[in-house]
Amino acid sequence: MDKALKTALLGVLRPLVRYLIGRGWTYPVLSELLKSVYVAQTMTHYGGDPGTVTDSRVSLLSGIHRKDVKRLRAELRTMSETPALRRDAGLAARVVARWVSSPRYLDTRRRPKVLPLSAGGGRLSFEKLVRETRADMRPNVILEELERVGVVEIGEDSTIRLVRNAYVSDLPRDKIAYLGDNVSDHLQSALHNLTGQDRPFLERAVYYELIAPEALEQLRPVLHRLSEDFLQQVNSKLMPLNAEAIRRHEGHGRRMRLGVFYFEDKSRVTADDVRRYEAKRERKS
Repeated sequence: MDKALKTALLGVLRPLVRYLIGRGWTYPVLSELLKSVYVAQTMTHYGGDPGTVTDSRVSLLSGIHRKDVKRLRAELRTMSETPALRRDAGLAARVVARWVSSPRYLDTRRRPKVLPLSAGGGRLSFEKLVRETRADMRPNVILEELERVGVVEIGEDSTIRLVRNAYVSDLPRDKIAYLGDNVSDHLQSALHNLTGQDRPFLERAVYYELIAPEALEQLRPVLHRLSEDFLQQVNSKLMPLNAEAIRRHEGHGRRMRLGVFYFEDKSRVTADDVRRYEAKRERKS
């Protein structure tokens, strides 16, 4: 086994397995799930035509017993690959994205405008925003969802103010769906770059090993604001293109995902490590 790949794989698996143990997922449960993934990926990417590839070939390439392959192929025909994001959650996210990106819904300082629930004469309103997003759900339902998670505030005069620039659901089901979508695409991007084929995807991160906790307390809100600003700028460029493709009923476009993540933990650097580093620097100087 490739030692470097094994080390990298352990780094990916450790936090996942730790979480699964906490959720009551034992090794046999994960093992059975991995079998189905091996069978599905073998059929899709290495077995030729998925409709004609034999159980024996899938067994040979995946290392899974032929009897299990036959059973798993039958199960895969009825299995949903990923947990679906709740429909109202997905629509709510689209509405907020348009609100913070469309120039008509921003004031002169590029802040989201406060909107009435409804308005005549073609004036801007929350109902108009929902219609323009092509969200085929009643505006009141989406508004209730946004208010529930604290993204909007409704004033005494029934005006609606956006207080957070992104929709982030607090429901475990939605968080798991986002986990599947975001981490899967992030991993596919990194693995694509390993192949050396075609143009590499963007894969960048800023990493420091030893930042004082009090410094991070001050800097963390700044980092969050920078990431929000960046994502809003990206969204303002892409949303009109996506809307135009939908309007023209395009069927041959490409999907994309550009994300930002942040993580911090206790440093693995010890005081002895720092002293050794300083001593090494002094010897070089």
